[in-house]
Amino acid sequence: MKINTSEFVTSAVKRDQYPEEIRNEVAFVGRSNVGKSSLINSLTNRRKLAKVSRTPGRTRLVNYFLVNNDFYLVDLPGYGYAKVSKKEKESWGKIIEDYLYMREPLKKVVLLVDSRHKPTADDIMMYDWIKHYGYEVLVIATKSDKLTNNERVKSTKIIREALKLGKEEKLLFFSSLNKKGKDELIDEVFGDIEKK
Repeated sequence: MKINTSEFVTSAVKRDQYPEEIRNEVAFVGRSNVGKSSLINSLTNRRKLAKVSRTPGRTRLVNYFLVNNDFYLVDLPGYGYAKVSKKEKESWGKIIEDYLYMREPLKKVVLLVDSRHKPTADDIMMYDWIKHYGYEVLVIATKSDKLTNNERVKSTKIIREALKLGKEEKLLFFSSLNKKGKDELIDEVFGDIEKK
């Protein structure tokens, strides 16, 4: 699959602010600072489509992007950032949960985890949430350029065990720096979203 166009549509905090035009959606979610914005920019070939920040926890809204004039890529708020108030954390959690609840146009959720670390309790809870709501989930381990081949094998085992991934569930590695395997990743993420 080729991504030809991508554009920002709107930001929302509640359902009545989501785009009126119903299209298939693929949502991206992950811990603050996991490299979500960088991954979205890499996949869409747009350096500044999703805002990359050195300060974790900047994505506080549900951001909609229209891809190939066909479907929405949805960037959900980052979670798990320690330096925000409990109230703010709860508010992000509610925004994500509201989005996931019975969202019919949502065809797939891409969960990002840091390939260098064991998935956190928040990552595991998010994975369980996605499965609870019955969505297809694709796990992508980011920042994989930092790993040797041996470390990658270890990381695969650790992530699979922590999330209790089934044999049929895919775990892909990606680095926004070297972009290795980008075409395959695009096919995995978006290939069956178009006009699904």
